Amino acid sequence: MWFKTSKPPAPDHCELAIDARGLIKNFGDFRAVDGVDLQVRTGSIFGILGPNGAGKTTTLRMLLGIIEPDSGSRRLLDSLNPLDVAQMVGYLPEERGLYPSMKAVEAIAFMGALRGLSLGEGRKRARALMEEHDLGFAADRQIRQLSKGMAQTVQLLGTFVHRPRLIVLDEPFSGLDALNQQKLERLIRAQADAGVTIIFSTHVIAHAERLCEEIAIIAGGKVPFHGAVEAARDRLRPQVRLETRTLDGPWRAALPPGTQPQGHWWHFTLPETGVEPLLRALIEGDAGIQSLSIERPGLHDAFVAIAGEAAAAEMAREQREHSA
Repeated sequence: MWFKTSKPPAPDHCELAIDARGLIKNFGDFRAVDGVDLQVRTGSIFGILGPNGAGKTTTLRMLLGIIEPDSGSRRLLDSLNPLDVAQMVGYLPEERGLYPSMKAVEAIAFMGALRGLSLGEGRKRARALMEEHDLGFAADRQIRQLSKGMAQTVQLLGTFVHRPRLIVLDEPFSGLDALNQQKLERLIRAQADAGVTIIFSTHVIAHAERLCEEIAIIAGGKVPFHGAVEAARDRLRPQVRLETRTLDGPWRAALPPGTQPQGHWWHFTLPETGVEPLLRALIEGDAGIQSLSIERPGLHDAFVAIAGEAAAAEMAREQREHSA
């Protein structure tokens, strides 16, 4: 296994929407967050990736000032007190909550009012947002009359009706089917395209891989990786899938020691020397190349290598439960 250890230089405060250093939070004798550092660049989509119980929600709540860290510091939108900039933040908690008897447009306006927007302006913006996202027909329906996906969309629209600079989403895809997950991804991208900083937690690796520029992997209250998605994937060397006509010859010396075929197929990690010497050995040794592909590891493979098999298995179990 091949690991890169270099880190990019730390950005200046002016480039950061969030800058947290050494966050620690204990609940009795249990340490939920153990020295977490997070730096989220302004205008980026940032994912916090890990299983339930890893410390994701506790970290987000400390960043927002909902709970206080036992030690460490955090700077949110260049303020040391997150509550001072609360009106510039949109927050979708993991625990969803909309009043069932409230009309959709009123629910969005109410959420905006909690962040300082007048109810009149909130209603105006809410109708415009619902029309923009093909929900205008449901603007005056009660929340109880909406599908789960529609209600989730209403709540998400309520998180940015006041036009925040930062949107924080805690497990936003939980419980949604594939179609509504795609709609939610488009909503998130549209906000990022408008210059809003997005940070969200998730236990679904595919969402982070598609949406995020940078991620933090969190496991056991610690962050073993923080950086670009590409950098996480680069921690593992590419994998080679090779089909040969022959099964033996001098070319086998170019394969990693112990590599064994499955039929006429070979699967192994690309040698440190790269693909050119491997190709030369295969051709000169008359291996009879039938097929050759070099596959870059995905974020799932990187997560397993960084956080461990147990954390990956727990995330897979959670994903099955939420999609059932």
